[in-house]
Amino acid sequence: MDRYEIILYWSDEDQAFIADVPELPGCMAHGESQEAALANVKQAMQLWIDTAGEFGDPVPQPKGHRLMFA
Repeated sequence: MDRYEIILYWSDEDQAFIADVPELPGCMAHGESQEAALANVKQAMQLWIDTAGEFGDPVPQPKGHRLMFA
């Protein structure tokens, strides 16, 4: 699988770790531990990529560097 940046953080609202993949819009997952959130988001990433391919939607290439947020 390509290497996309994953942002992992704790959500007080959800009482769970959230793993977000900014380069794949809407692709995120959660888990009770950091490890669980990462495992779940890896599955979500593969599903996102597979679904985009099925519908002929473009799959962004990973930028290969840290994203910048302003």
